[in-house]
Amino acid sequence: MLPTLRPRALKPGDLVVIAALSGPLPDIYEPHVEQTIIVLERMGFRVRRAPLLEVGRRHWWSAATPAEIAAELNGFLRDPEVRAIIANDGGQTALGYLDLIDVEAIKADPKPILGYSDISLLHLVLHARTGLVGFHADMATPGFGGHWQTAPPARRAELEDLYSRLLTSTDPIGPLPTRPSWECWRPGRAEGPLIGGVINRVVLAQATRYALPPDRYDGAVLFWEEIGGAAAHVWSYLQVMRHAGILDRIAGMVVGTPRDIHGLEDPAVSPTLAEIVLDVLGDRDIPVLGNVDIGHAGPNLPMPVGIRAALDSGQRTMSLLEPAVAGDDQRS
Repeated sequence: MLPTLRPRALKPGDLVVIAALSGPLPDIYEPHVEQTIIVLERMGFRVRRAPLLEVGRRHWWSAATPAEIAAELNGFLRDPEVRAIIANDGGQTALGYLDLIDVEAIKADPKPILGYSDISLLHLVLHARTGLVGFHADMATPGFGGHWQTAPPARRAELEDLYSRLLTSTDPIGPLPTRPSWECWRPGRAEGPLIGGVINRVVLAQATRYALPPDRYDGAVLFWEEIGGAAAHVWSYLQVMRHAGILDRIAGMVVGTPRDIHGLEDPAVSPTLAEIVLDVLGDRDIPVLGNVDIGHAGPNLPMPVGIRAALDSGQRTMSLLEPAVAGDDQRS
């Protein structure tokens, strides 16, 4: 098993790049990018837009061809001035360039890559290939520049402080801020490395030659969320993980707030998401914390892939037990 590869902690004045790692930038979301720059500069960083992050630039459903996106990403990975890469948005492109990423550049100079949705694939695959800590966290659209801006001022300040510490502090974050929406679906406690992302990408990653080895799930806290599709699809994805033995290996589960999942609308005739999860888990006695603010439903709590977390679903709490970044002499 590869050791955990932590990026270097960011410092004031470090350069952060907002990059088009998947989908294009529609004109209506240009203000999200501009607002994200303001947020990141307020945290003390310099910010640059990637050349491919341009309104109107597109190739089919993507910001560019997979080869073009990979070439730009590799340039940032090799550039010592760039200290973090933030995805502009998700989409449907990461599968096209998983084999084109310069993993040697990542090993030589690991950097935080932030994003969720399609970016989940990058986190999982790069963690499998290099041990890199992946930052399943907000991105420009609709995160920093959208959801954050509609949150109450106290919540925005809480998130800004949390993300700043996540990227700059070599001390563990500790308890994550809880929300009244969190639900205990099965009580219990667990500690283990965080592994997860949007659920369909977790399953797709396991279908590639870059899949996480099964033992990476031993004792892990599996987190996932989903947008769109159908409730039956979620049930099927969980069944795939059951057949793959993943559900027999994990120590706990965290489920994000669902968004636009068809088949959850009418409680009189439809299962709840909790019922779907518990149906597939069967008698596996692991803690399950549901309706947590990770993913597409709003401002994201960061879930750094590979970092140990403590889960107490009965008390509805989570803590990050390790820092996600390290000093120059503390990478693993």
